[in-house]
Amino acid sequence: MNEQLKAGVYGAAIGDALGVPYEFMTRDTFTCTDMVGHGTHDQEPGTWSDDTSMMIACADSIRANQGAIDVKDIRQRFNLWRNDACYTPDGVVFDCGITVSNALRRGRGMDGERDNGNGSLMRILPLAFADAADSQIGKVSAITHAHEQSKLACIMYVHIARDLARGMSAAEAVDANAVFGEPFDRIPRIAELGRADIKSSGYVLHTLEASLWCLLNTSTYEDCVLEAVNLGSDTDTTACVAGGLAGILYGLDGIPSAWIDTLRRKDLIDSCLW
Repeated sequence: MNEQLKAGVYGAAIGDALGVPYEFMTRDTFTCTDMVGHGTHDQEPGTWSDDTSMMIACADSIRANQGAIDVKDIRQRFNLWRNDACYTPDGVVFDCGITVSNALRRGRGMDGERDNGNGSLMRILPLAFADAADSQIGKVSAITHAHEQSKLACIMYVHIARDLARGMSAAEAVDANAVFGEPFDRIPRIAELGRADIKSSGYVLHTLEASLWCLLNTSTYEDCVLEAVNLGSDTDTTACVAGGLAGILYGLDGIPSAWIDTLRRKDLIDSCLW
């Protein structure tokens, strides 16, 4: 198994699980310091959400197709998750974004300006470890999120992940890939912004900026994902997206062993990797 892929996926899944109890909570009304359960969705500690379910469904397709990117197959696996609760810890779908739900029901990605949620960014990480061209990354995003902004966010994220896997520092990887203009013009200086300037809603650009800000302003996996959760609002997705990059940067050994132990259904996650 590709250990960097596993570190990235585990990093994302643990970030997701850390954030699940606090989803939708306002910044500074809570403090996450460890992996707990219940809260917003009343789930057991270590339970991950739609973010990880869709990510491992994507990974499972790539694994089954021996590294090939088959958009139709990925869509079918997303429908297995949404309709039959496959790729879930308990056989229950307890969280699904509106854009994702509409796109899967209609069989086409949503491409309006208001359809730029983070539902493709949260699941795109496995493509960093496949031979996926930018056009293919865009098509996988477009299964649900077909607006150019969502596709570009996914492309940037995948390239940053790849550069981290090649051994670049976080600052080098972000700098090398901050190549788009508006509305991505804050990315080159994202590390310099204050916490109050960072938003953590479900908007794709907010999630990308917040995840990179957390990665660049911390020096451990633990600090990165806790900072992401404590930004509030879309806590699970911000921590999932940040955690995927932090997992690659710091490796499995850099993730607290207690959190790995608490993470549920590692067998299911592992079965989807290659």
